[in-house]
Amino acid sequence: MRFKIPHVLAPEDLKTIRTILNEADFVDGKLTAGWHAKLVKENQQLSKTCPQATTLKQMVKSALNGHPLFQSAVQPKQIHTVLMSRYDVGMAYGRHTDNALMQGLRSDVSFTVFLNDPTDYKGGELVIEGADDEQSYKLAAGDAIVYPSTTLHRVEPVTAGTRLVAVGWVQSRIRDVHKREILFDLEVARRSWFAREGKTPEFDLLSKSSANLLRMWVE
Repeated sequence: MRFKIPHVLAPEDLKTIRTILNEADFVDGKLTAGWHAKLVKENQQLSKTCPQATTLKQMVKSALNGHPLFQSAVQPKQIHTVLMSRYDVGMAYGRHTDNALMQGLRSDVSFTVFLNDPTDYKGGELVIEGADDEQSYKLAAGDAIVYPSTTLHRVEPVTAGTRLVAVGWVQSRIRDVHKREILFDLEVARRSWFAREGKTPEFDLLSKSSANLLRMWVE
């Protein structure tokens, strides 16, 4: 399941992040790529020596953890990795899949939070492949796209300007993407029913099924 989350980061947070990134040191993105991804990865990432690096990553984590859609759809156990990435002219990230393990934790769900306006650069679309098609994303500043880490995806070459994003990975409490989708659908149906009908016997049955499936599947 892939989905967009609008306005994950507030305008004041975006301003703070961009101000810091404009003055910060970046390093070669290949330093955090797997052995095969190094062959197609051409970008830069915020240096670990940046004094504000931890603060910036925590801002992104807090914004996502506080968003109800992210919580319901992802069932996050831990957002374990966040990277601030920059793509200047000519940079791209070719077709790849994300590492299964990062810092000893599974990467079940990936996300990209766009940090600058799409009019600030040309190219740079995130392209996510499906079974028989592909979808490109170039969202407004502060918006996020969330998708399974199992997918093949790429970032198209930037032809003008600079693309700034925060990318990260999550270990979910629910390992299987299909089970996460079932739980999410049940939650949407449960809340919709409650808003329309209140606490009825049917609502209680939906709540029972949702809770019991979570007990069965949670890790």
